[in-house]
This record gives sequence, C-alpha cells and structure tokens, in this order.
Amino acid sequence: MLFDDDLLFEDSNGVRPTTVINCWACELPANGCPSPNSWPYYVRTVREWLEFISGHGVALFDTRRRLKAALSAYSVYRAQGPIKHRFEASTWNQNVGILAGFYKWAKDEEYADSEPFTYRQAVWAFKGQVRRGRVNQSRRRQAKPHVTIKYLDDDFTDMFLKGLAGLSPDGERDLRYRGRELARNSAVGRMIVSSGLRSQEYTYLLVCEVPLLPSRRTAVPVSFPVPSGVTKGSKYRESWIDYDSLAELHSYIALDRAAATFGSTWRPPARWGGSRCS
Repeated sequence: MLFDDDLLFEDSNGVRPTTVINCWACELPANGCPSPNSWPYYVRTVREWLEFISGHGVALFDTRRRLKAALSAYSVYRAQGPIKHRFEASTWNQNVGILAGFYKWAKDEEYADSEPFTYRQAVWAFKGQVRRGRVNQSRRRQAKPHVTIKYLDDDFTDMFLKGLAGLSPDGERDLRYRGRELARNSAVGRMIVSSGLRSQEYTYLLVCEVPLLPSRRTAVPVSFPVPSGVTKGSKYRESWIDYDSLAELHSYIALDRAAATFGSTWRPPARWGGSRCS
C-alpha cells in the first residue's frame, strides 16, 4: 500500500493518485495476479512511474499527449539513464505490461480518460488456429527464451555439489572446510539440480511428499509430483529426478530420522500403519 507524507487520502483536488493505486492493488488477486509475492512488485512498478512523471510535472491521469511524452522520457531513462536505474528488455516489457493493466483498470473504473500507450492490431497463427489481438508499441524486442537461458556447465555443477558435501574438486574430504549439515546440503543440492525445483518448492517440501525410491535402479528419471501448495501460482506440476539423486535423498532422510529418534522409547501406534510421515 502507498501513503503520502501527510497520510491523507484525498484533498481539495479529490481522491489522490496513491489512493487509486491502493484500490487497484486490492483488486489484483481478482484481476489475474493471484500470487502474493507479485503484489509488492506491481505496486512498486506503478509507484516508480508516478515518482518519475511527478518530477516532470505530469499527473498520473494527465492528458494523453503529456502522458505519451512522459512515457518516451521514461523509456530513455530506463534504457540509457543511470546504470542502477536501467532495465533489461525483459524487465522493461514486464513493467509496461503492469502499467498497461493499471491504466486499463483505471479507465474501466472511470479514474482515467486516457493512457500513454499506443497499440497495433496483430494476428497469430499456430497449428491452423488464428488469433487476433493488440500489441503494445512500447515493448522492446528481446531474445527468444532458448537464447537467454543460462545453464551450469557440468564441471562447475560437479564442483558445486562436491563443495556442498565438504569435498575438494578431486572428491577427497576437504580438511579446511568447516561447514555443517554436509549430508543434508549434498542430498538437497543434488535433488535441486536434478529435479529443477524452485526455491519455494524445495523449502516447504515435506518428507512424505518425496517420491518413493524404486525397488530397482533405473536409468529412466523418476516422476516427482510437486504439490500445488508450494508451487508458483499454486498450480500442481510434475517434475523428474534421477535415481541416484533420489537414493541419496532417501539415505539422508533415513539418517536424519535415526538421529532424531535415537534413544527414544516412543513408537507410533500400530493402528497408524507404516506411514513414512510417522
């Protein structure tokens, strides 16, 4: 939420821009932005735009001509301004999308009469199906996703995993290393590299959600279902993990369980069965 220095929501000119932005932010969950992690970024994007145009004497809901001029200046600022304020093409396009969505909402709610963006009609064809839509002319060209993806080299990945386990690059124990939880770090690190889980997904993953280890070693990756409660956007997805990484993870789980229950006389009631979560 945004607040002006005087903590007022309106003045003699009516409702303030920050109040309108707050109203828009409250409706984000119902307007195609369900992830709580995205809400602060959306609001911050509009706030930075407001701060920039205010410094140039342009209001948030000014005339179309003045808004377009401010957008041109903002584009130059984000492309060639101070280095710490520059945007990559992908970041700029994301910000343009957020601002376009905000102004569309503002026009629908009758807060704004115009917006700074210009659109052109476009046609997409895929597998015999034709779609028509609008393309924002303020977007920048950017490389295709397969060009921008950065992969870890195999030798670096191997050295990284050995480092997590407290080993030197040649695989021997590094006597100078003083890390903790080496078995956990190694098992979880190999799981992440193999399965491609996001940080949110592996951080909140439960032991009972780890796939069962096949009875026989297999060269085919093992299915790794990721529950919707921990995924981005709360959408269930399925990943894969190689057998050796899954075996190391189960080995650590057994070690951790044994260490946690050592010396304890309590045992789960028989009626609970043989659940792995017990």
